[in-house]
Amino acid sequence: MTTDTAAHDSLPPRLTRLTFHGPLSEARAAGMVSRLAATNPGSVFDIGCGWGELMLRLLDAVPQARGVGVDLNAEDLERGRRGAEARGLAGRVEFVEDSAAGTGYGPADVVLCLGASHALSDDFVTALRELRRLVADGGRVLLGEGYWQRTPTDAELARMWPGAAAADHHDLAGLVDLAVEAGFRPEWTETTSLEEWEEFESGYQADKEVWLAANPEHPLAAETRESLDTHRTAWLTYRGILGYTYLTLVPTTH
Repeated sequence: MTTDTAAHDSLPPRLTRLTFHGPLSEARAAGMVSRLAATNPGSVFDIGCGWGELMLRLLDAVPQARGVGVDLNAEDLERGRRGAEARGLAGRVEFVEDSAAGTGYGPADVVLCLGASHALSDDFVTALRELRRLVADGGRVLLGEGYWQRTPTDAELARMWPGAAAADHHDLAGLVDLAVEAGFRPEWTETTSLEEWEEFESGYQADKEVWLAANPEHPLAAETRESLDTHRTAWLTYRGILGYTYLTLVPTTH
Protein backbone atom coordinates (compact mmCIF):
# COMPACT_ATOMS: atom_id res chain seq x y z
CA MET A 1 0.00 0.00 0.00
CA THR A 2 1.46 3.34 -1.02
CA THR A 3 1.57 6.32 1.31
CA ASP A 4 -1.08 8.10 -0.81
CA THR A 5 -3.40 5.07 -0.68
CA ALA A 6 -2.94 4.71 3.06
CA ALA A 7 -3.72 8.40 3.56
CA HIS A 8 -6.87 8.12 1.44
CA ASP A 9 -8.02 5.00 3.26
CA SER A 10 -7.69 6.83 6.58
CA LEU A 11 -10.17 9.53 5.49
CA PRO A 12 -13.83 9.37 6.50
CA PRO A 13 -15.83 7.43 3.88
CA ARG A 14 -18.51 9.35 2.01
CA LEU A 15 -22.15 8.37 1.44
CA THR A 16 -21.59 4.67 0.80
CA ARG A 17 -24.80 3.84 2.72
CA LEU A 18 -26.97 5.86 0.34
CA THR A 19 -28.53 4.52 -2.85
CA PHE A 20 -30.23 7.83 -3.60
CA HIS A 21 -29.03 11.26 -2.50
CA GLY A 22 -32.39 12.11 -1.01
CA PRO A 23 -35.30 10.67 1.01
CA LEU A 24 -36.49 8.09 -1.50
CA SER A 25 -37.52 4.47 -0.92
CA GLU A 26 -37.04 1.65 -3.41
CA ALA A 27 -40.80 1.30 -3.80
CA ARG A 28 -41.32 4.99 -4.54
CA ALA A 29 -38.39 5.06 -6.97
CA ALA A 30 -39.82 2.07 -8.85
CA GLY A 31 -43.17 3.86 -9.22
CA MET A 32 -41.48 7.00 -10.52
CA VAL A 33 -39.42 5.08 -13.06
CA SER A 34 -42.51 3.19 -14.25
CA ARG A 35 -44.55 6.38 -14.77
CA LEU A 36 -41.73 8.22 -16.52
CA ALA A 37 -40.82 5.24 -18.70
CA ALA A 38 -44.45 5.03 -19.87
CA THR A 39 -43.97 8.38 -21.64
CA ASN A 40 -41.28 6.76 -23.87
CA PRO A 41 -38.68 9.51 -23.49
CA GLY A 42 -35.79 9.76 -25.88
CA SER A 43 -33.77 12.12 -23.71
CA VAL A 44 -33.26 12.60 -19.97
CA PHE A 45 -31.57 15.58 -18.33
CA ASP A 46 -30.63 15.29 -14.65
CA ILE A 47 -29.90 18.59 -12.88
CA GLY A 48 -27.60 18.37 -9.87
CA CYS A 49 -27.42 14.68 -10.67
CA GLY A 50 -24.87 13.50 -8.10
CA TRP A 51 -24.31 9.88 -9.11
CA GLY A 52 -27.59 9.85 -11.07
CA GLU A 53 -29.13 6.68 -9.65
CA LEU A 54 -32.69 7.48 -10.72
CA MET A 55 -31.56 8.59 -14.18
CA LEU A 56 -29.67 5.33 -14.66
CA ARG A 57 -32.71 3.30 -13.61
CA LEU A 58 -34.85 5.20 -16.09
CA LEU A 59 -32.34 4.65 -18.90
CA ASP A 60 -32.27 0.97 -18.00
CA ALA A 61 -36.06 0.88 -18.38
CA VAL A 62 -36.14 2.81 -21.68
CA PRO A 63 -33.57 1.33 -24.11
CA GLN A 64 -33.93 4.12 -26.68
CA ALA A 65 -33.26 6.94 -24.19
CA ARG A 66 -30.03 8.84 -23.71
CA GLY A 67 -29.14 10.86 -20.63
CA VAL A 68 -27.02 13.77 -19.47
CA GLY A 69 -26.37 14.60 -15.83
CA VAL A 70 -24.68 17.78 -14.63
CA ASP A 71 -23.21 18.38 -11.20
CA LEU A 72 -20.26 20.16 -9.61
CA ASN A 73 -19.10 17.27 -7.43
CA ALA A 74 -16.45 15.31 -9.32
CA GLU A 75 -16.48 12.41 -6.85
CA ASP A 76 -20.21 11.87 -7.25
CA LEU A 77 -19.95 12.12 -11.03
CA GLU A 78 -17.26 9.46 -11.08
CA ARG A 79 -19.48 7.21 -8.97
CA GLY A 80 -22.20 7.77 -11.58
CA ARG A 81 -19.87 6.80 -14.40
CA ARG A 82 -18.92 3.59 -12.57
CA GLY A 83 -22.61 2.85 -12.07
CA ALA A 84 -23.33 3.41 -15.75
CA GLU A 85 -20.48 1.13 -16.74
CA ALA A 86 -21.67 -1.61 -14.40
CA ARG A 87 -25.17 -1.46 -15.93
CA GLY A 88 -23.93 -1.41 -19.52
CA LEU A 89 -25.20 2.15 -19.98
CA ALA A 90 -21.92 4.01 -20.46
CA GLY A 91 -22.62 4.56 -24.17
CA ARG A 92 -25.98 6.23 -23.48
CA VAL A 93 -25.19 8.64 -20.66
CA GLU A 94 -22.83 11.52 -19.92
CA PHE A 95 -21.89 12.81 -16.49
CA VAL A 96 -20.70 16.39 -16.92
CA GLU A 97 -18.94 18.52 -14.31
CA ASP A 98 -20.70 21.83 -14.91
CA SER A 99 -23.12 24.33 -13.44
CA ALA A 100 -26.77 24.02 -14.39
CA ALA A 101 -27.33 27.78 -14.25
CA GLY A 102 -28.13 29.02 -17.75
CA THR A 103 -27.39 25.56 -19.14
CA GLY A 104 -27.45 24.96 -22.88
CA TYR A 105 -28.72 21.39 -22.47
CA GLY A 106 -32.32 20.63 -23.28
CA PRO A 107 -35.11 20.67 -24.05
CA ALA A 108 -35.31 17.06 -22.85
CA ASP A 109 -38.24 14.69 -22.69
CA VAL A 110 -37.67 14.06 -18.99
CA VAL A 111 -35.98 16.55 -16.67
CA LEU A 112 -35.00 15.37 -13.21
CA CYS A 113 -34.43 18.06 -10.60
CA LEU A 114 -34.25 16.31 -7.25
CA GLY A 115 -33.35 18.69 -4.46
CA ALA A 116 -31.49 20.81 -6.97
CA SER A 117 -33.71 23.75 -7.94
CA HIS A 118 -31.11 26.03 -6.34
CA ALA A 119 -28.69 24.90 -9.06
CA LEU A 120 -30.89 26.74 -11.56
CA SER A 121 -31.56 29.84 -9.47
CA ASP A 122 -31.67 30.96 -5.84
CA ASP A 123 -35.18 32.20 -6.63
CA PHE A 124 -37.63 29.27 -6.77
CA VAL A 125 -40.00 30.95 -9.22
CA THR A 126 -37.12 31.59 -11.61
CA ALA A 127 -35.99 27.98 -11.21
CA LEU A 128 -39.47 26.76 -12.16
CA ARG A 129 -39.42 28.92 -15.29
CA GLU A 130 -36.04 27.44 -16.18
CA LEU A 131 -37.45 23.94 -15.77
CA ARG A 132 -40.24 24.86 -18.19
CA ARG A 133 -37.62 26.03 -20.68
CA LEU A 134 -35.63 22.82 -20.29
CA VAL A 135 -38.46 20.31 -20.79
CA ALA A 136 -39.88 19.45 -24.19
CA ASP A 137 -43.58 19.88 -24.88
CA GLY A 138 -45.28 16.62 -23.93
CA GLY A 139 -42.43 15.73 -21.59
CA ARG A 140 -42.20 15.49 -17.82
CA VAL A 141 -40.34 17.21 -15.02
CA LEU A 142 -39.76 15.27 -11.82
CA LEU A 143 -39.16 17.90 -9.16
CA GLY A 144 -38.02 16.99 -5.65
CA GLU A 145 -38.42 19.91 -3.27
CA GLY A 146 -38.66 20.67 0.44
CA TYR A 147 -41.77 22.25 1.94
CA TRP A 148 -42.91 23.25 5.41
CA GLN A 149 -45.37 20.84 6.98
CA ARG A 150 -45.95 23.61 9.48
CA THR A 151 -44.33 26.99 10.01
CA PRO A 152 -41.25 26.56 12.23
CA THR A 153 -40.76 28.70 15.31
CA ASP A 154 -37.82 31.08 15.63
CA ALA A 155 -36.24 28.72 18.17
CA GLU A 156 -36.54 25.81 15.75
CA LEU A 157 -35.10 27.82 12.87
CA ALA A 158 -32.09 28.72 15.01
CA ARG A 159 -31.28 24.99 15.31
CA MET A 160 -31.58 24.23 11.61
CA TRP A 161 -29.12 25.23 8.87
CA PRO A 162 -27.19 28.52 9.15
CA GLY A 163 -29.46 31.46 8.37
CA ALA A 164 -32.58 29.28 8.21
CA ALA A 165 -35.74 31.35 7.73
CA ALA A 166 -39.43 30.62 7.35
CA ALA A 167 -39.19 32.13 3.85
CA ASP A 168 -36.78 29.38 2.76
CA HIS A 169 -39.70 27.09 1.86
CA HIS A 170 -43.37 27.23 0.91
CA ASP A 171 -46.12 25.01 2.21
CA LEU A 172 -47.14 22.21 -0.14
CA ALA A 173 -50.20 23.95 -1.57
CA GLY A 174 -48.21 27.11 -2.25
CA LEU A 175 -45.40 25.17 -3.87
CA VAL A 176 -47.75 23.37 -6.26
CA ASP A 177 -49.55 26.62 -7.08
CA LEU A 178 -46.22 28.16 -8.09
CA ALA A 179 -45.52 25.22 -10.39
CA VAL A 180 -48.90 25.73 -12.06
CA GLU A 181 -48.23 29.44 -12.49
CA ALA A 182 -44.88 28.62 -14.11
CA GLY A 183 -46.55 26.58 -16.87
CA PHE A 184 -47.12 23.08 -15.49
CA ARG A 185 -49.95 20.80 -14.46
CA PRO A 186 -49.24 18.38 -11.58
CA GLU A 187 -49.70 14.83 -12.85
CA TRP A 188 -48.58 13.24 -9.60
CA THR A 189 -47.98 14.64 -6.12
CA GLU A 190 -46.37 12.53 -3.43
CA THR A 191 -44.65 13.28 -0.15
CA THR A 192 -41.95 11.35 1.64
CA SER A 193 -42.68 9.38 4.76
CA LEU A 194 -40.91 9.88 8.06
CA GLU A 195 -39.24 6.50 7.49
CA GLU A 196 -37.78 7.71 4.17
CA TRP A 197 -36.45 10.86 5.87
CA GLU A 198 -34.90 8.87 8.71
CA GLU A 199 -33.29 6.33 6.39
CA PHE A 200 -31.79 9.12 4.30
CA GLU A 201 -30.52 11.27 7.16
CA SER A 202 -29.14 8.29 9.09
CA GLY A 203 -27.46 6.97 5.95
CA TYR A 204 -26.07 10.43 5.22
CA GLN A 205 -24.23 10.44 8.56
CA ALA A 206 -23.58 6.74 9.20
CA ASP A 207 -20.24 6.27 7.43
CA LYS A 208 -18.63 9.19 9.19
CA GLU A 209 -20.15 8.36 12.59
CA VAL A 210 -18.66 4.85 12.50
CA TRP A 211 -15.33 6.23 11.28
CA LEU A 212 -15.26 8.87 14.03
CA ALA A 213 -15.99 6.31 16.74
CA ALA A 214 -12.94 4.34 15.59
CA ASN A 215 -10.68 7.37 14.95
CA PRO A 216 -11.32 9.90 17.75
CA GLU A 217 -7.73 11.20 17.67
CA HIS A 218 -7.40 11.50 13.88
CA PRO A 219 -6.33 14.97 12.63
CA LEU A 220 -9.73 15.27 10.91
CA ALA A 221 -11.72 14.05 13.92
CA ALA A 222 -12.54 17.47 15.41
CA GLU A 223 -13.94 18.99 12.21
CA THR A 224 -15.76 15.75 11.38
CA ARG A 225 -17.33 15.68 14.85
CA GLU A 226 -18.45 19.30 14.56
CA SER A 227 -19.96 18.73 11.13
CA LEU A 228 -21.81 15.60 12.24
CA ASP A 229 -23.13 17.16 15.42
CA THR A 230 -24.30 20.29 13.61
CA HIS A 231 -26.10 18.32 10.92
CA ARG A 232 -27.67 15.91 13.42
CA THR A 233 -29.05 18.81 15.46
CA ALA A 234 -30.48 20.35 12.30
CA TRP A 235 -32.26 17.29 10.99
CA LEU A 236 -33.60 16.17 14.34
CA THR A 237 -35.01 19.70 14.68
CA TYR A 238 -36.65 19.81 11.24
CA ARG A 239 -37.85 16.21 11.58
CA GLY A 240 -41.63 16.42 11.27
CA ILE A 241 -41.48 20.10 10.27
CA LEU A 242 -39.70 20.05 6.91
CA GLY A 243 -41.38 17.79 4.41
CA TYR A 244 -40.24 16.70 0.98
CA THR A 245 -42.39 16.30 -2.10
CA TYR A 246 -41.89 14.74 -5.49
CA LEU A 247 -43.98 16.46 -8.17
CA THR A 248 -44.36 14.92 -11.61
CA LEU A 249 -45.13 17.96 -13.74
CA VAL A 250 -46.55 18.12 -17.27
CA PRO A 251 -45.71 21.28 -19.23
CA THR A 252 -48.68 23.17 -20.61
CA THR A 253 -48.56 23.95 -24.32
CA HIS A 254 -47.05 27.34 -25.14
